[in-house]
Amino acid sequence: MRKKLIAGNWKMNQTPSQAVVLADALKKTVSGKEAAEIVVCPPYTALIPVRDALKGSSIHLGAQDLHWEDQGAFTGKISADMLLDAGCTHVIIGHSEQRTYFHETDATVNKKLIKALAGGLVPIFCIGETLEERDGGRAFDVVKKQLEGGFAGMKDAGHTVLAYEPVWAIGTGRNATPEQAQEMHAFIRKTIASLFSAAVADGMRILYGGSMKPDNAAGLLAQPDIDGGLIGGAALKADSFYGIVKAAG
Repeated sequence: MRKKLIAGNWKMNQTPSQAVVLADALKKTVSGKEAAEIVVCPPYTALIPVRDALKGSSIHLGAQDLHWEDQGAFTGKISADMLLDAGCTHVIIGHSEQRTYFHETDATVNKKLIKALAGGLVPIFCIGETLEERDGGRAFDVVKKQLEGGFAGMKDAGHTVLAYEPVWAIGTGRNATPEQAQEMHAFIRKTIASLFSAAVADGMRILYGGSMKPDNAAGLLAQPDIDGGLIGGAALKADSFYGIVKAAG
């Protein structure tokens, strides 16, 4: 039985002081008895303040990216050791915004996955097609290629979590139905079985990252292959984020 996971990606929002206010609100809202595992991923500057604010709660801390080297002349980047020392347990890798704006490739995703797993971090590995790719009938081919490239040369997926982001359904006015989301999640699980094994595929959690909100979360989370959500805008308010956590059971 796969435990649901609800992860909040705060993106480039929340100064350290604002992040502490949000973390405090979440800590007061969460009972610790929720059916879903909960992770929040603040900006780097807020990791340590949020870690301290969440002490004593069941909420895990994640980061929004990492570099594949341990240290060196990589201005603006952050290492696995830095994240671990800051209290992180999870890290987002290959987010669609990293792919679109900052030249993330399947090859760099692969390096980051290997580094995160070696360091004991749980990677939240993001995949998904654009509007052009969806309308061009290439959605499944694109996602398969991202999975094959990200896991290239890896014999063990470890505790990797996948997050399917239908980029075409984020901020475009078009929404993926629960059935469309389930179709892709089932395809992803089938692909993981071919890359590793049926047992790995059955155990791997696949999150949905397409504008999940409290009002549509229940329908999406009821699908057999949707194991949680990677939440953007709705993660920036404690009540809306917790509404999604509650919908997970």
